[in-house]
Amino acid sequence: MEIKDLEIPSLNQFASDYSQGNLEAEDYFHYSLSDPDLFQKRYSDLMTRSFMRAELADYIYGYMAKFTLSDKVLTNIKDLQKEDSVVVIGGQQAGLLSGPLYTIHKVISIIKLAKQQEKALNKKVIPVFWIAGEDHDLAEVNHVYALKGEKPEKVAFPLYHPFKTMVSDLALDPESAVKWIEEIMETYGETDFTQELLDKSKSFLRKGGSFVDFFASLINDWFAEYGLLLLDAADPKLRKIESGYFLKLIDQAGPITEAVLEQQAFMREKGYKRIIEMESDAANIFYCDPEKNERILLQQSASNFKGKDGIPAFSKSELLAIADRSPERLSNNVVTRPIMQEMLFPVLAFISGPGEIAYWAELKRAFELFDIKMPPIIPRLNISILERGIATDIEETGVGLIEVLTAGTAEAEKRYLEEVKDDTVESLFAQTRANLEENHLKFSSKAGEFDKGLQPLLEKNRKILLGQLDFAHSRFIKSTRERHSIVLEKYNRIETSLHPLGSPQERIWTVFYYLNKYGPDFIADLMQLDYEFNNKHKVIYI
Repeated sequence: MEIKDLEIPSLNQFASDYSQGNLEAEDYFHYSLSDPDLFQKRYSDLMTRSFMRAELADYIYGYMAKFTLSDKVLTNIKDLQKEDSVVVIGGQQAGLLSGPLYTIHKVISIIKLAKQQEKALNKKVIPVFWIAGEDHDLAEVNHVYALKGEKPEKVAFPLYHPFKTMVSDLALDPESAVKWIEEIMETYGETDFTQELLDKSKSFLRKGGSFVDFFASLINDWFAEYGLLLLDAADPKLRKIESGYFLKLIDQAGPITEAVLEQQAFMREKGYKRIIEMESDAANIFYCDPEKNERILLQQSASNFKGKDGIPAFSKSELLAIADRSPERLSNNVVTRPIMQEMLFPVLAFISGPGEIAYWAELKRAFELFDIKMPPIIPRLNISILERGIATDIEETGVGLIEVLTAGTAEAEKRYLEEVKDDTVESLFAQTRANLEENHLKFSSKAGEFDKGLQPLLEKNRKILLGQLDFAHSRFIKSTRERHSIVLEKYNRIETSLHPLGSPQERIWTVFYYLNKYGPDFIADLMQLDYEFNNKHKVIYI
């Protein structure tokens, strides 16, 4: 494997401006990416604060005990208790088969930045992955893309669940899940590694558990040797630690919303669209109904906190009592989760996707309500995996790699067909069509002078004749494509691999495709590479 850096701007305008230094960072964040002392300053700021380190370490140990605990994981859990340690953290939903590739890219980013800064600061820097198990959008995590008919096709796990239940509470039926995974793997093609991959997945599933448990088992299996710590944001045991912080969030619910709306208004003046959708009465806290096992987003008024339909309803004192005595019934939303994370952990840096960068910028004033700074927001590594066969196709077609990664191959394919088309045939077709239409109109006009009743028939006849000519031309085009099918198939393979369905590779394909093709050492090979956090796109040649 080797890495090549490319300059490819983010599709998200704010993220692109942030990464390229085209905005005043202090308007949106508390630290600037361009500051050479960025991490040293952040570390110094963290050393003035205190955290519930022992409680966090005990929780993570208890949560990860269900998996195989590596020596490096155990060491990092122990080191988390030390007052001079810090973390690099990031998170994602618990997608099936680990979800899209960008989840793996994010984990790699967390581990690599932690290692780099541990060396630079000469302090303990621990990688932590925050599993967003409290999310209730099943459609976000219940599918992968399989290769069907040489095109990617979404294949959802057959689970109907109409309620807003946290994915951490959604059980996976082992037998159904195994059958579903076998169907996915079949589309990837059987290799020497397929059975081992299936056996390992089956063993994790048959231990029982939820979407989150399966996801965490995979991530731990792949990254435990690098000391990655995992936590489930929906875990009731974690809620116990968060209890006091929920009290603060509830107490400041009104000011938090006002602060976010003010920052959003400021950003709109600067030309950026708002990312977080919220109303002025948002409480930014979910209540988890224990009877319905459903999350209900609360709104606030002068007298109470309530669901959208008025149910449930709590006075402020009642909601504070829930936070104190039954914090497992509360859950963060997109606004309060980053603040909760900052209260819990000594965060040296937060690893962010492009969309996250923009919504974190909307939270700056909300953080300031608690006299804390948001951590440095570090864009995750953007990676495309370029297989040897696809690289050969790119070389033989002459299509530009940057064009493929940003726009696919449609225009390149169109240019190729223009080059190979028979200009004589095309000219004759255009001339024949024009002459036919002109002469038929003359004939129809003259015939109509004798019998106006013929006009509908003549018009229908004109359309039929032109349609037949167009059909013959389309068959000629099809024949042309068939004669050049070998080259056209190269364009299709390139797009399917690097820009499937008009999206970046990392949003469609899962790492299971590559594990199946290249074996269980694929992730270890990725981890052996040296990555520079220079905001450039990484193309990994394999």
